[in-house]
Amino acid sequence: MPENQQEAPHLPVLLDETISLLGTIGEGWVVDATVGFGGHSEGVLETFPNAKVIGLDQDISALKLAKERLKRFGGRVELVHSSFSEIKGVIAERSISDVRAVIADLGVSSMQIDSETRGFSFRFDAPLDMRMDENSRSETAAEVLANRTEAEIADIIYLYGEERFSRRIARRIVNEREAGRPIERTRQLAELVASCVPRSKKETIHPATRTFQALRIEVNGELEILDGFLKESVEVLTTEGVLAVIAFHSLEDRIVKNTFQKLGGKCTCPPKIPKCVCGAVKSAEILTKRPITSGESEMRMNPRSRSAKLRAVRKI
Repeated sequence: MPENQQEAPHLPVLLDETISLLGTIGEGWVVDATVGFGGHSEGVLETFPNAKVIGLDQDISALKLAKERLKRFGGRVELVHSSFSEIKGVIAERSISDVRAVIADLGVSSMQIDSETRGFSFRFDAPLDMRMDENSRSETAAEVLANRTEAEIADIIYLYGEERFSRRIARRIVNEREAGRPIERTRQLAELVASCVPRSKKETIHPATRTFQALRIEVNGELEILDGFLKESVEVLTTEGVLAVIAFHSLEDRIVKNTFQKLGGKCTCPPKIPKCVCGAVKSAEILTKRPITSGESEMRMNPRSRSAKLRAVRKI
């Protein structure tokens, strides 16, 4: 593998584009709601020498890596073990009133995908866990497959994975557990899905990719909490503060787009209604009419960036 591809997991996606959207931070705070390896936070701290950063992440392993990467900035950075859904509480606990920007990279970190023990990838035979926060008491992916009905499993795989063969996969999963062979490991699930999904010669991804993605989203409630996070992020911003979000999944990007439109005052009433009754109020200005995507050079350096879409709003 080329050296630049080995380094790619450590490269923050759309960093320059994100920084350029933030405007002037001054001595204010920036919340990196998904600090991960700390790449975006590092860029903020280097670009704005008087700014301070609060970095949130529910993955303790990621926080340890970010701490090492950002230690040279001393007291200008604070790392917090927390989901981005808790952003409002984190800011309130610290009585911070000068949040100039909130940034979020919604992608799963390469460290999680490449872990041989956490069950995010079918490249390794591991327990089907998939929890971002290993200390969480939430269901693992194996428990979801053991406890949900066939219809519920099919819905999860179809809605979050956009998998056409979701019903066939769900039926096989339930048949296996009823036969005393519950699906508890990554290789079990990958082989089961592969046997259910016809694979064309043009297909470039493993047939289990969409199912694994769907279970990860379900286990971590990724889409359920996104809309609330976006609205609370705008609430904690000062006037003229910027919220910048990078999404990698079409469903995530759709939520970001629609929520930003609502924050921008777009009326959601049916077209035939003569008067607006949805109560649309403009609280933010959309800065990206279309999502910003990576250029060819970044995609060569960092293949992960190919599906990234950056959108931003400014609080008014």
